[in-house]
Amino acid sequence: MPKLKNHSGAKKRFSFTKTGKVKRAHAYKSHILTKKDTKRKRGLRKVVYADKTNTMAIKALLPNK
Repeated sequence: MPKLKNHSGAKKRFSFTKTGKVKRAHAYKSHILTKKDTKRKRGLRKVVYADKTNTMAIKALLPNK
């Protein structure tokens, strides 16, 4: 049987907590930042958890984590 490989895109975007939750970053923080106010950009910095409906799909992309 071949080796199970992690999805290289998901590997860069998601990490796991000890309890098994999936941590992710906010979207809309990469460019066109001049029209976004400071409060909004500061909120986008914070780490959030992926929704539980997507957790199993993300874990399937990262079998070796």
